[in-house]
Amino acid sequence: MAVYTQLGAEVLARLINTFDVGDLVSAKGIAEGVSNSNWLIDTTGRDGAGARFILTMYEQRTEVADLPFFLGLLDHLADHGCPVPRTIHDRDGAAYRLLDGKAVALIEFLPGVSVSAPTPAQAHAVGHTLAQLHLAVRDYPAQRANGLALTQWRELLGDCGAQGLEDIHPELGGLVARELAVLGQAWPNDLPRSIIHADLFPDNVLMLGDTVTGLIDFYFACTDITAYDVAVTHAAWCFSNDGRRFDAKVSAALLAGYEAVRPLSPAERTALPVLARGAAMRFLATRAYDWINTPADALVTRKDPMAFARRLEFYANPANAGIFTA
Repeated sequence: MAVYTQLGAEVLARLINTFDVGDLVSAKGIAEGVSNSNWLIDTTGRDGAGARFILTMYEQRTEVADLPFFLGLLDHLADHGCPVPRTIHDRDGAAYRLLDGKAVALIEFLPGVSVSAPTPAQAHAVGHTLAQLHLAVRDYPAQRANGLALTQWRELLGDCGAQGLEDIHPELGGLVARELAVLGQAWPNDLPRSIIHADLFPDNVLMLGDTVTGLIDFYFACTDITAYDVAVTHAAWCFSNDGRRFDAKVSAALLAGYEAVRPLSPAERTALPVLARGAAMRFLATRAYDWINTPADALVTRKDPMAFARRLEFYANPANAGIFTA
């Protein structure tokens, strides 16, 4: 989440009026993340008791043609009992609108906070909920190709250039070249596939205590290897933010919570080390690209690519492969 586009109070008020949610009371830009512009919206509510929503304007990485997939997925998961925010349709029944050529959507606000230092109990709950999601999407009819797969990692890192990667860290270019070659040879093609979240970081999970109250930000969701989603979530939850410290207890709890609902097959377990290397490379690539290309006036905090370079080194070390089989 971020704010790339500034909207005045009058524009926001007119926009909110197209939904049956009462009148606009306040709107606050949300600075976290790097993909879309987001605001926390408070309204009077239909009954005057007040209501809260998230307003999203889709920016650089979200195609309008993908919105029926994303927004329909939210409603599908909510209908299947997953803690996911529903889309608020406008007075004409549309799930999104166009404003100055950009699509905007209003999403249900869910209670909870994002944890910064996950406990094993919280990681277990997240693994459990992720597996529930993977089961719930089995009858979702739409599909979407992963727009940030191996080919796109190569393209993004190529766009960064050797000098750009070296400016981030002198050894980053060598690590990227080595690992892209490995992933190109070892990436599995015969594992179960499903719709995946593909971005389940702690800031995309809302919790109250050890209970998951919301999974949010589905705008990278796609059809891909199901266990890759486990690897992405593992990379996101099991390390300190800078990637220097791995938490074995959080790792074990996350995997146990997942397998309590959807046991991994032997082939999926065997593939997890290389899938985790891919997960680390995916976020290294987008962070490196954003580090170099984020507009100076955007209300957004750039994220350090080296935090995922360190994760990548960890997963690439054969001595650490046992974390996925213990």
